[in-house]
Amino acid sequence: MCKLFVVPTPIGNLEDITFRAIRILKEADIILVEDTRKTNILLKHYNIESKMLPYHKFNEHKITDSIINRLKSGETLALATDAGTPSISDPGFFLIRECVKNNIPVECLPGATAFVPALVDSGLPCEKFVFEGFLPHKKGRLTKLNQLREQTYTMIFYESPFRLLKTLEQFLEHFGPERKISVSREISKIHEETIRGSIQELLNYYKDKKIKGEIVIVLEGKQK
Repeated sequence: MCKLFVVPTPIGNLEDITFRAIRILKEADIILVEDTRKTNILLKHYNIESKMLPYHKFNEHKITDSIINRLKSGETLALATDAGTPSISDPGFFLIRECVKNNIPVECLPGATAFVPALVDSGLPCEKFVFEGFLPHKKGRLTKLNQLREQTYTMIFYESPFRLLKTLEQFLEHFGPERKISVSREISKIHEETIRGSIQELLNYYKDKKIKGEIVIVLEGKQK
């Protein structure tokens, strides 16, 4: 029976993968991956020999029809990204939507997603939160920040290390210096770090530092 399995992969430590995910990757006829070089590290570690096919934001609209045809012919495919769960700020949504349109079964395995450990580690309220992913780089960025000014739920953002200082400066302007914030980087890797404090304190902390690694920002909501 044809099926698309959505398979989360480790965001750092290669041990952060489920037994089931390893089995699915081994059994799949093809694994759709963002970057074959990065995924090959994981596959070699677990002796997985399934064929890989590049599937990323630059080619997904071109090859999705052929992938749908493969599934309709009875193949089982696994969708994996470089790290974390596909569709969460990564490719996946477009293919999954087309599978649903074509009545092709889709099954997403539970697994690694960077914002969950960052949220829990932040010490900020977890019962209600909004995941914003990456803020717009230019057009609409300030409009979005103005909209979020009144948000009362904990907010979660992904950010590049090259834009962290700019983002903190804009947060300072829009949310004030005392709003609580947490910055996690290199989650599950050797140099994992979570820094907590006010926006002003974190801006001061990072101002003179060389910032590396993928970053998750968790921001306190507006107090009622």
